[in-house]
Amino acid sequence: MRADLTTAMKSRDRLRASTLRMLLTAVTNAEVAGKEQRELSDEEVTAVLGTETKRRREAAEAYDVAGRADSAAQERDEAAVIAEYLPEQLDEAQVRELVTTTVERLGVAGDGMRAMGRVMGALQPQVRGRADGAVVAAEVRRQLG
Repeated sequence: MRADLTTAMKSRDRLRASTLRMLLTAVTNAEVAGKEQRELSDEEVTAVLGTETKRRREAAEAYDVAGRADSAAQERDEAAVIAEYLPEQLDEAQVRELVTTTVERLGVAGDGMRAMGRVMGALQPQVRGRADGAVVAAEVRRQLG
């Protein structure tokens, strides 16, 4: 990301440069959080990027509700820059497939919503950083309910 920041600054790409600065700051803040500073693993950096993407998406929705289309567009543009550094996201069909196979593997199809926690617990390691948890939870609810 640091090399990309330098490139963005040289090409005067303000959106990319400011977004990358914000991401590097978020990663640094995560590294110094807690009792002592440490280096984040790739998985932890991906989690930070996912959190930042979610913040941008929620901010864009709030700006849309408030009628501030220009600010919403800025947030969406920033989210698009962040998405370049995340693993490829699962589409709805892939999420549906994963949920179906997990429900079948656990044998909880007839248990209804009581099995939601077990299914989500089994799915989280497979979808972490690659799909929005709310989308996965909605699909689990649909299939169990």
